[in-house]
Amino acid sequence: MKKSHEFCVRAEDTLLEFLLKMFRNKSRNYVKGILKRGQIAVDGRVCTDYACALSPGQMVTVSMGKAHGKTAKIPILYEDDELIVVDKPAGMLAISTDKECENTAYHIITEYLKSKPKPERVFIVHRLDRETSGVMLFAKNEKLKHALQESWDSLVVRRGYTALVEGEILEHEGCISSWLKQTKTLFMYSSNREGDGKLAVTEFRTVSAMPDYSLLDITIHTGRKNQIRVHMSDMGHPIAGDKKYGAKTDPLRRLGLHASVLTIKHPYSDEQMCFESKASAAFVTFTR
Repeated sequence: MKKSHEFCVRAEDTLLEFLLKMFRNKSRNYVKGILKRGQIAVDGRVCTDYACALSPGQMVTVSMGKAHGKTAKIPILYEDDELIVVDKPAGMLAISTDKECENTAYHIITEYLKSKPKPERVFIVHRLDRETSGVMLFAKNEKLKHALQESWDSLVVRRGYTALVEGEILEHEGCISSWLKQTKTLFMYSSNREGDGKLAVTEFRTVSAMPDYSLLDITIHTGRKNQIRVHMSDMGHPIAGDKKYGAKTDPLRRLGLHASVLTIKHPYSDEQMCFESKASAAFVTFTR
């Protein structure tokens, strides 16, 4: 049995749709599974983003044996002696769970830093949801990790996101605030009663809007669990692909949320540092 298959892209497509055409005898769940497990590489780089835009001439490799796991890579946006910032793909966990320990951002960066001539360590500073892609920052020493985490709210200048939401948002901009609470089943919801939960504040700007979808530029002023997802649902415009919070469609075949900007002040030097990542081109195709 072949350990891998290689396919040349002949026309523009998204990765999931391309794979479904290449594996017509396999189910959608099967194809999504090999994507999630890191068994797909585009031009030699492991990709787990269902909506990854493909162009003619690119090569897609499918590993039919063990998932790429240890050899998986994440694009590095910035690195110095103290920090490393990556562009986490959608579908990849930030840290390990009982069911997945290798195809995680933390594990991959750990392996990368261990392979250097002078091995380095890595420490989690903040997290992104599994299905959210984009900018994620790590510290290379424990002292900096604690310095960042202990003063995170005051050090973060901006946390910006790109979101594709259902429906047409007519407002050019707006701000949503509520107190978030969590059920025993880990479902987050808003309470409008002051002090009933953790305060969450989300600001949005409409980039473009059509009857079916709107593209938003979002800034969060608090970093609560599932904050953007809950607030968009509260507005009646859930994030595309977010079935948990009421979405009825899944045009990107993933959650339509991307961490696009992280601007922080370095806790020691007070230097302002800005890290950016563009959302997949597929985000804009539904609001043209």
